[in-house]
Order: sequence, then C-alpha cells, then structure tokens
Amino acid sequence: MKEPQTSAVDERSPRVAYLVPIYPMNSQSFIRRELAEVEARGIDVLRHTLRRWDDTIVDPLDQAESRKTRVVLDAGALGMLRAMLASAISRPRAFWSTLALAVRLGRRAGSAGRGIIRHLIYFAEACSLVDSFREAGIDHVHAHFGTNSTTVAALCRGLGGPPYSFTVHGPEEFDAPLGLGLDEKVRRAKFVAAISEYGRSQVRRWVSYDQWPKIRIVRCGLDPMFLETDPGPIPDARRIVCVGRLVEQKGHLTLIEAAARLHAEGVEFELILVGDGPLRGEIERLIAANRMEGRVRLTGWQSTATIRDLIRDCRATVLSSFAEGLPVVIMESLALRRPVISTYVAGIPELVEPGVTGWLVPASSAEALAEALREALDAPVEELERMGAAGAARVAQRHRASTEAGKLVALFRGEEAVGEPLSPVTA
Repeated sequence: MKEPQTSAVDERSPRVAYLVPIYPMNSQSFIRRELAEVEARGIDVLRHTLRRWDDTIVDPLDQAESRKTRVVLDAGALGMLRAMLASAISRPRAFWSTLALAVRLGRRAGSAGRGIIRHLIYFAEACSLVDSFREAGIDHVHAHFGTNSTTVAALCRGLGGPPYSFTVHGPEEFDAPLGLGLDEKVRRAKFVAAISEYGRSQVRRWVSYDQWPKIRIVRCGLDPMFLETDPGPIPDARRIVCVGRLVEQKGHLTLIEAAARLHAEGVEFELILVGDGPLRGEIERLIAANRMEGRVRLTGWQSTATIRDLIRDCRATVLSSFAEGLPVVIMESLALRRPVISTYVAGIPELVEPGVTGWLVPASSAEALAEALREALDAPVEELERMGAAGAARVAQRHRASTEAGKLVALFRGEEAVGEPLSPVTA
C-alpha cells in the first residue's frame, strides 16, 4: 500500500529536520509512517541519520526512504574537523561552552574515558550539522530515541542551532538514564514525546517536577494496511508467529525453551520467527538441540506487507520480551484481530490484557510461556476472535498514525503550548 500523498508545504509551517541514530532500518517502519503523515500535513521534513544501517533493507518503502536521507558520518573525519574549526572561529563562545557540555555528558557516560571520546564525536557531528541546518532553513529538529541522536541535537542547539524535541521509546533510555544525560536533554528540549504511559513515567522519574509538562504522549501509529484491511477469519492451523530483532532483550531463547517443552510433550504446532540479528546462530543451535527444525522456522527480515500476511495466517502473535518500550508488532497483530501472547514488561500491559486481548506471562518464565502458547493453540477460534476484536478496537482508538502525527505537527507549529505549569492539586 502506498504512503499518504504529501500535500503542498504550508509556508507558515516550520521546516523540520528529523535526526535518527540509524535510519531506515527494517524494524523502524513506524518512523517512516510518522514522517509520511507529518509531511501530509504540510510540514517540510529533511531526513538525517547519524550512520547507515549495515544490513539489507528489505521493504521498498524503506529503500525509498534511504535515498532521501542524509548520512551525517558521510562527511568524513576531515569534513567534521573543518566544521569544528569553522564553528570555533564563527561562534567561539558557543563552541567552547558546548564542547564543555559534551565533555560533561561524556563523563556521565563513564566507560573509562570512552564516554568522553564518543561525545567528542557527537560534538563534531553537531558542528557538521549546525551550518547545514541554517542553510536549509531548519526551524526545529526532532530526534527519535533519547540516545546519541538526541545528544547531537542538544549539542547542535548549544552551538546556536534550532530548538529540538525528541521521542523516547525505551528500553535503552531507561537502562542508563543518568549515563545518557536524559535529565539534561529533557531540560534543554522544547518538548519530549513518549510512546506510552509507561515511557512517560520513566522519563518523569529522572527530571524535576517542573519539567513534567514537557513530556507528552505521542504513540506509534499504524500503517493503514493493518488498520483498514479485512484480516479474514482466524485459521484453524496451529501456527503462531513472533516478529522482532533476534537480540537478547526480545527473549527468543526463552521462547525456544517454551516451544521445546511443548514439542517434548508431543503438542502439534508451528512457530515462525520473523527477523534477524546477532542471536540467530544461538537460536538455530537451540532449535537443533531440541530437534525442532520441523516445528520452528526462521524467515529473516520481511517487508511490511509480508509481515501483515504472516500475522493473518496465524492464530496468535507471541513476543517474549525481557525489556521493551511498546512493540509495534503487538499493535499490528491486534489491529489484524489476532490476540497476543507477551510479558508483563514496560508498556505492553497497556495493550495486552489477560483474557481480553491475549495472554501475559512473567518475563523469562519458559513454563508460563509454554502454558500460554498451549492455551492459544487449543483455544476455540471463537474465543480468539473475541480477543482479536477487543484488541482491534483498542488499537484503532490509540494508534492511528494520522492522529498521532497530528499531535506532533501541533507541537512543531506551536499550536499546543508546552511547558505550562501543571494544574494545582486541590483537596
């Protein structure tokens, strides 16, 4: 399905630069959808990524995004050195104060001096961007993830660049908030977007009360191919799908342990793992050790359309995460009226309610996960359809890409005030 058509740019609207650590990636279709919807509302957007993704981009829409995106590190060491010298000459006071900020943030990051080295690189990237932002007429910078991209946006602001905001996803920001300088980034930002209530609570933990009004909930939005499609009936096939990067935080090894329990008991099932990552070899070895080659299938990365079709062909989706923000695949599955099996982690319980839209189990419990998988495999189709319908209604209410992008556009344009004092508590 095609992305929304971009409308003519409103001359009264700000020109916005998006800044992402690595973009596009196969697991970041939600950013692409947000960008398309923001542009459809008349905002002119320039895409920037700190570095290229070193894996194959599968989705044609992401391939098109790659061609539109400027890679900051493509300037090379010499180009960044020239940018630093130019900044030192043209804005000496801002240069030295922002360099001091970079060193201060680097010390907080620790790592026996490596944190300072990394932040000096971020400072060089900011020097490289600040003049190009001015030449392009950028009025505002929006970063995704409160990690290195937001560090660069904050340093760029210190050098005299545009105001910035950022979207917090998790779990990386919540694993080391002080080391990432999350409090400093919030204080300097115009506003902060959190993708869930849980995410907002985690940002609030590390900032003073007077900063709370800056933190707004702007949820990840879904592609119309999930919200506006007929998912068809839930199949009788005893098939379940898991979509996600093959990394430690997604808990795939626990999922394979749970599947091995069912396999040892002679339970009939098919488990499809969609995605790739550094744990693939270990996952494959565990599958082989339990002789489940005929039960568990790894597909690698797939396009958004293929993922939609795989979810429709299954009874349920499973995500056995140890740490999360709020996974988009959960939204996609519920939008397609397929219940979800997942863990009591981060923002997941905001969408997955036991017995209503799916199953929740303790993270890392292979026993509990195996039991939930068994229940989903054995459940009557009518029960799965009831859960799927409840999930679809919840997602349609909260995760329309057009609605969520509209919130951002209002903030970019200054139509919604930010930083207003919270209402006083009355008895």
